[in-house]
This record gives sequence, C-alpha cells and structure tokens, in this order.
Amino acid sequence: MNIPIQSFVFTGQIHSLHRAYFAKTGVLHFKNFVSNSTVTQFLQEVREVENYLIRHHITRVNGIPLKYGTDTDGRPIIQRIAFASQFSPVLSNFLKSDALGALTTLLAPYEARIGETEKDGLVVNHYVNAEDSNFSKLGWHTDSPRDLFLGSRIRPMLNVGLHLDDCPYENGGLRVLPGTHNKGLWTLLFRKRYFIDHTPDKREAGFAIDAGDLTIHDGRLWHRVQQAPFTGEKSRRRVMYIPVITGAYRPKHAASATPFYHQIAGIKLFTKRKQKKVSTPALPLVPEING
Repeated sequence: MNIPIQSFVFTGQIHSLHRAYFAKTGVLHFKNFVSNSTVTQFLQEVREVENYLIRHHITRVNGIPLKYGTDTDGRPIIQRIAFASQFSPVLSNFLKSDALGALTTLLAPYEARIGETEKDGLVVNHYVNAEDSNFSKLGWHTDSPRDLFLGSRIRPMLNVGLHLDDCPYENGGLRVLPGTHNKGLWTLLFRKRYFIDHTPDKREAGFAIDAGDLTIHDGRLWHRVQQAPFTGEKSRRRVMYIPVITGAYRPKHAASATPFYHQIAGIKLFTKRKQKKVSTPALPLVPEING
C-alpha cells in the first residue's frame, strides 16, 4: 500500500512548514535538491572512489567494513562505502555546503553538525539485483540504537539521503513508518525485529524518487529498503547518506574498532554466502586508513 509522503522544494533554508511536517512524520522529501549535472558529477566521483578502494584492496575504512559485491556484468563493486568523502574533495566540499548546513537546524535547539568523520561518515549505498549481489534490500530498523553500541545514550540525529538514480515507488527503495520517531524507547527498540523483518507494513509510506532528490529521516524513525522487483540495470539504486548528529565530537580514525553491529553483519553475510556457495573477488586484508 503506497501512502505517499508530501514533497517540498528546497529554497536554501528550512521553513516553519518543513519543521511542522517533520515534527509530525519524522521525514522530509525535497525534490531536485541538486541538478542533473551535479548527479552526474557525483556518480563519477563515487566510481573513482570505488576504483581506488578496489585497486588498493581496501576492505575497511576507520574500522568500518566495506560491503563488496558483484555487478550485473560480473565485475567487483563496493555496495556500501563508508567515509567516501575521505577520498574525494568534491564529495567533501558538498558536505560543507551551505545547503546541507541548513538542514542541521531541524535538530534545534540541539547544536547539530554534519558527521563527515564520525559514525560511518558519508556512506554510499549501491543496491542492485544481480546473481552475486550482496545488497539488494535492507530490513526494518532505526538508526539511533547505534549510540547504545558505542557506549552513549541515544542522541538526536538525522539520516540524509541524496538519491543518484530515479526510483519510482514501484521499483522499491526507501519505506518509512511515519510518526514512529516520537513514540518512546519501547517502540524504538522493539516494534520490529531489527534487519530480520522485511515484511511490508500497511502503514508504511514510500517515495517517487528522481535522481537529485533528497530525503531526510529522524534517526528514531522505523524504515527499510524494499527490494526492486527487477533484475539488472533497472534495479540499480545508488544513494549517498549523510549523518547529521549532535553530542560530543567523536571522530573515527585508522585505529578505530569495528562496532559490534558491523561485526554481526559480517558474520551473517559470511554465513549466507557460504550456504549459497558463492565466491567473491579475492581481496586481501590491509590496515584501514586514516580519515
């Protein structure tokens, strides 16, 4: 059931209308946040970052594992890149732009910032349905409990997604449960089974995404990524996720430990692939590099 989310046009700042809608639903959708030419530029930057990481056999950055997979043509790709802006001045400059900076006011009265060197930094997710793909969907979850794994209390945060491919509702993509961001700790932790549950919810809302659109969701909001019903090129969805965070400054570095939730995900992925008897490109482990 497609319950649509209202879309807005970003004019350089957050207005009272945006604040009211976000307070009610926990989500915002801005159309054409960046131009088509900027999308093309960012896709090229992401490809160059990916090629660099593959060429240098890098498997994790600042303690965060990279999710390797296989594209539709059989070549290795990275389906989740952490701290991508570390390898691209263009992407890093985008994170410092006034447009993104304006979004931090959604967390007022808390003092918020773009977490370029914190959490997982700028994350690039690459969903595609291919025979050996490792990343085509994502189960129900919220983002806030990561703070608990890192030994701190849950802090207000936003997850901001810049979409680099068209994704009509029928092609899968982001699904949210509007209003679940302010229902208390029990709902935050136990409403659904984290990452295991992929079942559509009759109360979920979806999006009609064009490349260049921006989505924002509260870190406490329940959401998932619906798998595309297609295979191959038509299933491809690339999204850059930017954390907007509050609290003490906690940058990651080369010696940063891998968070527990990433370790669990790695074990789960290894077990799944072993059962499927699927081979991945041989990528020798190397020390992670500084942010």
